[in-house]
Amino acid sequence: MNTTPSNKPPIWFWIISVIALIWNLMGVNAYLQQAFDTDSFRAMYSEEQLNMVANTPAWVTAAFAIAVFSGALAGIALLIRKKWATTLWLISLVAVIFQMGYVLTNGYESSMVMTIMIIVFAILFLLFSRHANAKGWLS
Repeated sequence: MNTTPSNKPPIWFWIISVIALIWNLMGVNAYLQQAFDTDSFRAMYSEEQLNMVANTPAWVTAAFAIAVFSGALAGIALLIRKKWATTLWLISLVAVIFQMGYVLTNGYESSMVMTIMIIVFAILFLLFSRHANAKGWLS
């Protein structure tokens, strides 16, 4: 009989991992709508807000892309239980901090609640990944 502890993650690991992936896929969708200037993107904002987006520095847009794409890849990495998920979550968090730092300091009329929620989720996903790694659920 095998008495070694299992490295099988609990059900809540899978639930959080799926939520993390969905959250970041929504971010990827938002980025792609902005990048391709879709009709649905334009319909969500006033002309003034669209001008602000159009005049956003390239490095902020790049930080947005890095944040959501590395986050989506990190979500996939969690689901396939890979340690490199933690590195991708860290990259995503750093990019979120740069992007949201710009948003907060440049008078964007964004929802403060959503801005804070994005930062908090990025931190929580990194901490969750570190926890999963420490528990031996990632290889």
